[in-house]
Amino acid sequence: MRKALSFIFLIVISAGLALAQTHTRARAFTGQIMDSACAATGSHAAGYKMTGTHTPRACTLACVKAGSKFVLYNSAHKTIYKLDNQKKPRAFAGENVRITGTYDAATKTIHVERIARVR
Repeated sequence: MRKALSFIFLIVISAGLALAQTHTRARAFTGQIMDSACAATGSHAAGYKMTGTHTPRACTLACVKAGSKFVLYNSAHKTIYKLDNQKKPRAFAGENVRITGTYDAATKTIHVERIARVR
């Protein structure tokens, strides 16, 4: 009986630890919603010329239409974060935002929970 209880206790503890490792806390990320091509250079300058656009929003949308992906670009740290959801960022293209979500460091991807404009 004692061995069975010890075994069950070990299983419960192991399951709890495994669950804790897979669930990370959501945190906030700030930056501009850009397309992956322009974010790679840290600027829309080349994108403006290629797409014939004149605003970050128009450039981002044109580049995404051409095949780029929406990303979050933090200019202060020159960091590009991939976004797992490619529908939510469309409404915020070219804008400074705060994204709440969890971060997968292995893939450098944010699992997007919420996006809000930053003024």
